[in-house]
Amino acid sequence: MKLRVERLWKKPAYTVGRLFVDGKFFCNTLEDTVRDLSNEKKVYGKTAIPYGEYKVVYNWSPKFGRNLPRLLNVPAFEGILIHPGNTADDSAGCILVGKNTEVGRLTESRYTSDKLNVLIEDAQRRGESITIEIV
Repeated sequence: MKLRVERLWKKPAYTVGRLFVDGKFFCNTLEDTVRDLSNEKKVYGKTAIPYGEYKVVYNWSPKFGRNLPRLLNVPAFEGILIHPGNTADDSAGCILVGKNTEVGRLTESRYTSDKLNVLIEDAQRRGESITIEIV
């Protein structure tokens, strides 16, 4: 399974994008501010993960008390998940999913996250490699 996040609207306090699953649009994304970590300092809880491709596993999140998609080996970041949330304040570097129906916010986030989780869990159960590319 190939996930792809296209970051489209980079604002001072958040970044809105689109998530594609195997080439098909799935939902909108909301992340923290994109920073060039080669020139800027990472601001904890306020910085989006670097561009690149990462392996994804579906496993237990102690913080959320349930299984969620986790990105592995993200430089300078730990515990990066794809999960529900409404604003960049809910992110701490993670990728939030939902519908971008309000400026700087997501709606229907839990519903969207649950739908994505089913797809990712099924792919993992089938033994598929799961990756996410951030562009």
